[in-house]
Amino acid sequence: MFLQIAFIFISLGSAFSIEVKIDDGILKGEISENKYGDPFHSFKGIPYAQPPLGDLRFKAPQPIEPWNGVRQADRLGSPCYQYDMFIVPYPPPKGGEDCLYINVYSPNVTTNELYPVMVWIHGGGFVSGRGDEYDPEFLVRKGVVFVTFNYRLEVMGFLSLGTEDIPGNAGMKDQVAALRWVKNNIKHFGGDPENITIFGESAGGASVSYHLISPMTKGLFKRAISQSGTANSWWPNTFRARDRAIQLAREIGCNSTDDKEIYNFFKVQPVEAFLKSRVVVTYAQFAKESPNVYFGIVSEEKFGDNEVFFQGDVYDVLRNGIHDGVDVINGYTEDEGTLYFASGYNISRIFKQANQFLEFYVPEPLTRQVSLLKQLDIGKQMKEYYLKNAVVSRDNIEDLLKYINFEMFVYGALTWQRFVAKNNNNNKIYLYKFGCKTERNIAVNASNDAMELFTERLMVGHADDLPYFFPLGMDVDMNSETYRIIDRATTLWTNFAKYGDPTPIMEMAAVP
Repeated sequence: MFLQIAFIFISLGSAFSIEVKIDDGILKGEISENKYGDPFHSFKGIPYAQPPLGDLRFKAPQPIEPWNGVRQADRLGSPCYQYDMFIVPYPPPKGGEDCLYINVYSPNVTTNELYPVMVWIHGGGFVSGRGDEYDPEFLVRKGVVFVTFNYRLEVMGFLSLGTEDIPGNAGMKDQVAALRWVKNNIKHFGGDPENITIFGESAGGASVSYHLISPMTKGLFKRAISQSGTANSWWPNTFRARDRAIQLAREIGCNSTDDKEIYNFFKVQPVEAFLKSRVVVTYAQFAKESPNVYFGIVSEEKFGDNEVFFQGDVYDVLRNGIHDGVDVINGYTEDEGTLYFASGYNISRIFKQANQFLEFYVPEPLTRQVSLLKQLDIGKQMKEYYLKNAVVSRDNIEDLLKYINFEMFVYGALTWQRFVAKNNNNNKIYLYKFGCKTERNIAVNASNDAMELFTERLMVGHADDLPYFFPLGMDVDMNSETYRIIDRATTLWTNFAKYGDPTPIMEMAAVP
């Protein structure tokens, strides 16, 4: 039998613990109660790579050193250093650099029949978020092994100088390391290494989309769900990453133009020096009142034997399709653009710019690809189409919201769908729009200004799908209509993980 397991009774608190032997050593987890279903086996704070400290800062993650004896896996590891961009005003930063930890939740590690595996990649604009925010209770009750993990964020995870020392995409390589860990170890937790679904939202959704075309991830998963983020959207991709890195060095005290000196400078700076690094390299981006991802995914250079996460142009790569045989669900929420107003930006200034400058209505990639005269023409057409040339105000905010929905999220999702459908490599692909409306739709409440802006109806904003897949600290009555919606949503996602079809006939016949 492939599992090596021991049950140990712990009298303190009448809790049970459970041990599992993986490739790196023995882990002691715990049996957790689930108010929404059966108890499950929980293993938290498992290191999946060495701490990226010192000479490993900005580098690809390195394999963890095996440990002797039994490692406690009943408490969470540190999140990666960050501030929470979705709470305005921003709370104090948290976390550290020793943060590459993974969490595994299984219905039963002693099972003889392996469970499908669902690996969650958290969002947060590549600057915020951690795996343990997403509790397993809703999903694990559906008979899947659920996995979450942390990856490096912002400058620590996505700085790129275009050199061997700082090639970029360190955070994405963390994700690859976590997926390889799952592939190699998940059988010890009762999970099927041949039936792994990756899924994520926002930056996590864009990450999923990139894993579908990265040479580093072939064969690591069978299915994928991309929620509110695709690789071909403009915001996950860093424009002029090297210029951005050099500008960051200047802003925190290094004026050298020598790559090695810049690297050595970055390597010894305290992690606090990089927090909230909103480095812009175009005047248009500097002037426009709008959310941005300042450090994201880059096209890498190849250095020696080092693995490259991604190289080239996203659209060119998509013309060759995604990984062969991988099935995908891709979609967005009804009101994605609420993010624009709920991220701490000046709403009065947004209105002023929307009324004064036609360039406000030019999609971000075109601001750096076409002439000013052409931009003015594009902006004029966009404003006519979405606003009917009306003055933007709180009275017609819904019209402006439709433009922002499309520019930031919907265009990317629909275009991705068309590209993959046209260049299909034995892929089944599904498209959805999420429109559930209950008291769990609270994303717009992150900002008082945004909350006051959208009062006419219940919004389905960016990230409002998450409370239907994860508890997120909000209890729900199992006899309520809200819980029935949660049950339907989690059934769709777990059916896809199990069967490659969110609505298989034999399963959906039993769904109320």
